Amino acid sequence: MTAVLPSKGRRKRPAPAATCPAATALVARERIFSGKMPVSRAAKPVSSKPNPFDSDSESEFTSKPARASSSYSVDPSTKSQYKNGFHDSGGFENQSVQELESYAEYKADETTQRVNDCLRLAENIREGATNTLITLHKQGEQINRTHETAANIDQDLSRSETLLGSLGGLFSKTWKPKKTRQIKGPAIITRDDSFKRRANHLEQREKLGLSSSPREKLNSQKYSDPTNAMEKVQVEKDKQDNALSDLSDILGQLKGMALDMGSEIDRQTKAMDGLQDDVVELNSRVKGANQRARRLLWK
Repeated sequence: MTAVLPSKGRRKRPAPAATCPAATALVARERIFSGKMPVSRAAKPVSSKPNPFDSDSESEFTSKPARASSSYSVDPSTKSQYKNGFHDSGGFENQSVQELESYAEYKADETTQRVNDCLRLAENIREGATNTLITLHKQGEQINRTHETAANIDQDLSRSETLLGSLGGLFSKTWKPKKTRQIKGPAIITRDDSFKRRANHLEQREKLGLSSSPREKLNSQKYSDPTNAMEKVQVEKDKQDNALSDLSDILGQLKGMALDMGSEIDRQTKAMDGLQDDVVELNSRVKGANQRARRLLWK
């Protein structure tokens, strides 16, 4: 068995004496004046990189400025109030000045967007009118070439009819083709050369990719950054004025295109009438020449 030592032989450690705050401060003062103050360890250099896990650091807020929105945006509830004119909240008389300024900004931005939508629609119409103008120009040239070909067929058919009339026996009857009208060919109609120049000009610009839209000009224009609601509304008014000016120019161009297309359609209608008459006459003469050739072959 192991013997258990008696507790009397153990020496207990003395309890630490209670330190008095006044005494501690006195000792520290003596060390400072005597130059025996212990040197503290050098502090670790603070890293310039912010802690990615520290969401309360100030660098996160100072290094990321707020992004300015390009258009005025409001929440759905406020937008519904703006649309019904504050009918549910007591009307305009019961609104604050700040709320009315926000409403003015919203309406100015909305009006600018609507004007831009009208401008975009006018550009699409002008693009379609430009393509129609170019197509009409090509169609008119094709009708003219077709009529010239019909006139050339008349000359060849006249020589064939002369040859068929000279064929046959000595006692056969002379044959003469039946001509009800003379082939006139393409009619020379006084035509405004501005349509041709306009169509060629638009076609060349379209091929070269030089047709710039007013929307690109509006996007390239720079406006001063507004600092309050009134300046914001004024900037939107300037945008609206520029867009309306471009819209007026496009409408003027569309009017000129419509007049040119109307005159060109009238000219082509007259040309088609003359071409149809010549084609009917040539068709009748070709049938007569075929009958004459079959009779000669039967003999």
